[in-house]
Amino acid sequence: MKAMVQDNYGSADVLELREIAKPAMGEHEVLVRVRAAGVNPADWAIMSGLPYIARPVYGLRKPKNIVRGIDVAGVIEAIGTGVTRFLPGDEVFGWSTGSFADFAAVSEEALALKPANASFEQAAAVPMAGSVALQALRDHGKVNAGQKVLVNGASGGIGTFAVQIAKALGADVTGVCSARNMDLVRSIGADNVIDYTKEDFTRSGQKYDVILDNVSNHSLSDLRRALTPTGTLLPNGGRFDHRWFASAGRLIGGTVMFRFTSQTLGRFLVSQSREDLIVLKDMIESGKVTPVMDRAYSFSETPQAIGRVGAGHARGKIAITVSQASMQAARVA
Repeated sequence: MKAMVQDNYGSADVLELREIAKPAMGEHEVLVRVRAAGVNPADWAIMSGLPYIARPVYGLRKPKNIVRGIDVAGVIEAIGTGVTRFLPGDEVFGWSTGSFADFAAVSEEALALKPANASFEQAAAVPMAGSVALQALRDHGKVNAGQKVLVNGASGGIGTFAVQIAKALGADVTGVCSARNMDLVRSIGADNVIDYTKEDFTRSGQKYDVILDNVSNHSLSDLRRALTPTGTLLPNGGRFDHRWFASAGRLIGGTVMFRFTSQTLGRFLVSQSREDLIVLKDMIESGKVTPVMDRAYSFSETPQAIGRVGAGHARGKIAITVSQASMQAARVA
């Protein structure tokens, strides 16, 4: 099969499209013919080997898993002997290891049926970004109807999901973005939109019950100023300015800062949850959430796609079209 492979850490130039063996399928796994793969900042970080503190997980000198890609959408080609949830031919989406490839072996617990009203590219955009937004707001922010929620970085991959999910939870939502993205953020349900180049929301006097910060362009003390006395800050800025620790140092400092206040610092790592994939599927099928797509790249353009995500230029999500519909009927050799 063809796969986008990296043998060493580095820029997108380390990625190479070449033939490798199809992945072996375990008893409780399915073999997915990949139709589309979502691109996340995590793909760029692992490709780059950042932060250095994570190298024991990724691989000290070179990546343990040579194929990038976390988000997957495709068609099940074969199932393991212990699989009970799916059948060959089912259209699915979810979490994968190595989705930048023709085929991926995936645990059945990491997949759900694809939303009927979503393309494969839209479905592939959901797992990581949608789960981060859902778990941050619902589980860690405890967002309820009538609360005021601010999403900093509202036009990005996680931000566009967060605006819509916060609205679905009944919140009054303010989105912060650049001027060119204000109409987009309004169109997905934001009640108020702030152009960060003209207004600093941390100095406006407005207080929010929950702030989801996807950008890390304000100090934690400034963000606290924009919270209500019992508000919650959810820092999700995956910046890699510090190549050793990324945002870990900022969070450690924040833990100390928030210890002596009634405000809450909501630290969390996203978890791979099949149940949450189903929640997101239902939200998409009901029209409460629509994946916002920047664009879909061809398989051979994967380096450019990862480069665009790494540079922070995407409006919404970027996906890679791995195989076209005409390939769906092809069988595993």
